[in-house]
Amino acid sequence: MYLKGSNWSMNRRRRRSNPFRVAVLTLLVAAAVYINQMVVPNVQPPFVPTPTPTRSPESYLTEAQEYFLAGKLQPAIQAYQQALALQPDNPSVYVALARVQVFAGQYEAALENAESALLLNPNYALAHAVRGWALDFLGSYLDAEAAVKKALELDPNNALAHAYYAEILVDQYLNNVGGLNTIELAAEESRTALALAPGSLEAHRARGYVLEVTSNYEQAIAEYQAALDINPNIADLYLALGRNYSALGINDKAVDAFTRAIALNPSDPIPAVYISRVYGRVGEYAKAAQYAEQAVKADPTRGSYYGNWGVWLYRNLQWPEAAEKLQLAIEGGLTETGEPIEPVELTNNLRVAEYYFTYALVLARLNRCGEALPVAQRILTTLPADEIATYNANEAIRLCNENLEATPAGTP
Repeated sequence: MYLKGSNWSMNRRRRRSNPFRVAVLTLLVAAAVYINQMVVPNVQPPFVPTPTPTRSPESYLTEAQEYFLAGKLQPAIQAYQQALALQPDNPSVYVALARVQVFAGQYEAALENAESALLLNPNYALAHAVRGWALDFLGSYLDAEAAVKKALELDPNNALAHAYYAEILVDQYLNNVGGLNTIELAAEESRTALALAPGSLEAHRARGYVLEVTSNYEQAIAEYQAALDINPNIADLYLALGRNYSALGINDKAVDAFTRAIALNPSDPIPAVYISRVYGRVGEYAKAAQYAEQAVKADPTRGSYYGNWGVWLYRNLQWPEAAEKLQLAIEGGLTETGEPIEPVELTNNLRVAEYYFTYALVLARLNRCGEALPVAQRILTTLPADEIATYNANEAIRLCNENLEATPAGTP
């Protein structure tokens, strides 16, 4: 049937397709497929953090050991701490960190890390040994001995424990804490450490320390040098080497060793103190005072460093300056930044006695006898058996008497 006027004729002609339009549509479809298959899977969704490669704990441990061998103790400590952040339950990392911290003079931190290792493993012999070593430097000699004995109970052939025990016994001997045979036992422990680990830095160091304290300075130098051959970048070993050269009067090598220690650890005031004593002993008081001042700048809160500075200023005839520094050493005070200066208590230590009698002498020479006489009397009362200290205290009193006689009587 045919419907007149209808638009729905079955015989209607189709429009002819445009070839250009077909080509464009084909390209658009192909592009959409490509984007869907290749681009979209590689596009990160928004607000998702970009992944970064994570270092392994082992890489930090290797780095820490390399830093230690190079004498870079603080970077070594930081690398061990980064390893611990990834392995907080690894006691050996705590012990390795504590060992380096002892070499760096961070004794309280070393103690804390050794104890953290023991919390994870109470039967870790080396952790007990390093804990004892740290306690020794903190002055807890008996607790240090107990800790290292525990280490040897757990591991009798632990060379480091024997080395640390030797050092602890030497310090007990020097501080009148140990028994009658303390130094002999220290020598035996140091020999045992060397026999167990002839390539150990700590074993040579401990043996050198025993030899130094028993005045075998040449042999001590050989042991400290052997330790330096293992690691030539440890400041503490150069300090020890310099002390023994100084004891032998080999001043140029002593100063060289102390200078090397300063280069490796510029923040440590002790090498500068030692250099000041070397120069002071040969009469170069101006140089001695210069290095003593350098030590005070490195640690301005220690009264003993002011005392050392004051002694060399006095010998260099700089009496007003000497009196000022010695007063800070003996009476304390404040640094330029307001920190308290720890005063030095009078004991039978030779250096401390020197600070006190030098203070009495300089006050007497400055005719400040109202201050000099109490200091001199304190020396005579506290150190009656110290011939040098009592002689100089009496000299200060004599100078004050001369000053009194030389002062003309006042007129009404």
